[in-house]
Amino acid sequence: MLGNMQNLFETVKKAQMVVQVEAVRVQKELAVAEFDGYCEGELIKVTLSGNQQPVRTEITEAAMELGPEKLSLLITEAYKDAHQKSVQAMKGRMNDLAKSLGMPPGLGEGLK
Repeated sequence: MLGNMQNLFETVKKAQMVVQVEAVRVQKELAVAEFDGYCEGELIKVTLSGNQQPVRTEITEAAMELGPEKLSLLITEAYKDAHQKSVQAMKGRMNDLAKSLGMPPGLGEGLK
């Protein structure tokens, strides 16, 4: 019986290692991915990496002419859009990872 417990322990340890290695790989892929977010009318474009780091912001002349208060709102809107896309991609990749490892649906979100 003790031998079976030891085998189970070793199997669990190996599974944890696989999950960690795969999670790191997915995080590296996401770190180099880019997600564009736009405000209404696409006057502003914000680009974030897959780990939500700002990459660049592009502001059109038309947006500049709207004044500082409106410009601020548009930048925030575009940033939120890019952030949402980045988070959705991360959740999708983690769920795919969980599924590939035979884990139940929804458990991948805990791998972040």
